Amino acid sequence: MSSSDFEYLIQLIGPQIAKKDTRFRKAISVQDRLAVTLRFLASGDSYSSLQYLFRISKQAISRIVPEVCAALTQGLRHEIKLPDSPNEWIKIAEEYESQWNFPHCLGSMDGKHVVIQAPFNSGSEFFNYKQTFSIVLFALVDADYNFLFIDTGCQGRISDGGVFKDSVLGKKMKRGDLFLPEPTPLPGRVKALPYFFLGDSAFALSENLLKPFSGEHAAGTLKRIFNYRLSRARRVVENVFGITSSVFRILRKPIVLEPEKVELVVMTIAYLHNYLRRNARNIYTPPGSLDKEIDGNVTPGTWRNDNEGRSMTSLKNVPRRTSLALDHIRHELGDYFINEGKVSWQNLYA
Repeated sequence: MSSSDFEYLIQLIGPQIAKKDTRFRKAISVQDRLAVTLRFLASGDSYSSLQYLFRISKQAISRIVPEVCAALTQGLRHEIKLPDSPNEWIKIAEEYESQWNFPHCLGSMDGKHVVIQAPFNSGSEFFNYKQTFSIVLFALVDADYNFLFIDTGCQGRISDGGVFKDSVLGKKMKRGDLFLPEPTPLPGRVKALPYFFLGDSAFALSENLLKPFSGEHAAGTLKRIFNYRLSRARRVVENVFGITSSVFRILRKPIVLEPEKVELVVMTIAYLHNYLRRNARNIYTPPGSLDKEIDGNVTPGTWRNDNEGRSMTSLKNVPRRTSLALDHIRHELGDYFINEGKVSWQNLYA
């Protein structure tokens, strides 16, 4: 981040984390408290390593990091916000249609396991199917690589369906409290289709949540083209996870903290991601860092060069039987992509 962004964060959280000098010692400054926390998030170095860099004891750092993270999440709480009106959702859908050629899309979602050190006396509570201990980060992102919603802290043993079902987003969707727009026809068509989120095969198909058709499909078929267009739009959330783990390298190794503090650290990273995307975009995500697609040709972002070192792993894909009553939405979209919604470079990936 730039020096001006650093100064802004100091002014934002300074009153919450500042300590008074006493007659026995001078307090650690706000600048040092913020700097050591950002260094911890960006490098993933241990407290023992950071104490030699900042000349602050590891015991003090262990208190400073959670305190500063809590202040950042509170000060930047407006950076992540779900739309609260149909017009705001429609604006997101228009961005997905203009940038990724997928109409009626309100966001792409995914979940990742954040690997942690085995908590004391936790048994198999945080033990996941990849034989590691983790908490789950579930996120919904818009077309501009910003978080719209995050839910973190769920134990790694919980299934993918349980993670989404128990999240605030899943509960609001079930109750109909998301203020989603009313179904409207696709451009050039008459049949009204609902607005929806995009997920991978780890999630269950529903009226407001679409996922790819299972299995392999012949080139040029409706299902093959639909899967390509959906995966193309859903690649946004993959890039968001990739950028965060590439810049905040604490996510590249098991986090040696209690689950509650890991949850706070992950939330802080998400809030900082949105803040830096909106205020320091060229520094945080310089040109070439994100995937690009020109005339159907994909250029991988530079964050993928570090992909092997990430400790964020995907949720388990569980085969699910598709409801035939809901499958008409995917077929209608697939037919639209072949006809009215066809793009000039479609045959390159059909």
